Amino acid sequence: MLKGLTRAGLGNVGDIEQFIALASCHGFQSVDIDLAGLAEGRGVEGAAELLRSHGIVPGAIGLPVQWRTTDDEFRKGLPVLLKNADLARQLGCTACTTYILPSTDEPAAAFMASAIRRLRLCAQMLGAYGIRLGLEFVGPHHLRTRWKHPFIWTMADTLDMIEAIGEPNVGLLLDCYHWYTNGLGTGDIAKLRADQIVHVHLNDAPAVPVEEALDNGRLITGEGVIDLTGFLKALKQTGYAGVLAQEVLTQQPPQEPAEELVRRTAVQYDRLFAEAGIGG
Repeated sequence: MLKGLTRAGLGNVGDIEQFIALASCHGFQSVDIDLAGLAEGRGVEGAAELLRSHGIVPGAIGLPVQWRTTDDEFRKGLPVLLKNADLARQLGCTACTTYILPSTDEPAAAFMASAIRRLRLCAQMLGAYGIRLGLEFVGPHHLRTRWKHPFIWTMADTLDMIEAIGEPNVGLLLDCYHWYTNGLGTGDIAKLRADQIVHVHLNDAPAVPVEEALDNGRLITGEGVIDLTGFLKALKQTGYAGVLAQEVLTQQPPQEPAEELVRRTAVQYDRLFAEAGIGG
């Protein structure tokens, strides 16, 4: 498994080149970044060389289409999806991700039908470029009633949705925070196959009742109460060999320098990898 970073929760990490250099300096092997921004002004070869020179591979790109609203809005994003998929393929990125909110203002049945139809098309387009689509279930309890109608927030329901989409390149974006706020255990992960997992997010939770854990109240990986050693051991058992990208959503920008936050993250990653028996 690869140690990865997103920009989330790290404060001012500078431009893309500075972020890549910072990640590499602290032993990370992957970053989730805007590949179009990376290639702008450098071209594909320049972007690829920059990544190679720092020993970094791209983790995942975000799905650049609005699949949650109208058909018109959805269609407007499809050309961008094709462009981004082609660039990702050229830069060796094989994952694209999006999240599924646990409630919606739309009637749930109609929303599910349109979501499956639209995400199936996205998966087909990504599949033509050798890219997988990861769907992230969102667990925090306060979001389950944020909008009018409950939708889906469990791993089991998301796997059912993936089966309904019916494309072989669709799987989970597995975030340990959502695993934790769903009250799941290590056995739930161990039942998964490696091919059902597209990408993984790591972070941590404060010592509050799980029902009160806020989506934007996360802590640096390894500095909270989530059983991350158990999470990683179970993930290893599945055979997953992809990226473990820290994503820490916070209410306020961090006050500490980005260098210190990345250093703390690296220390925790080293500890957790050692405890879970993961090389890296």
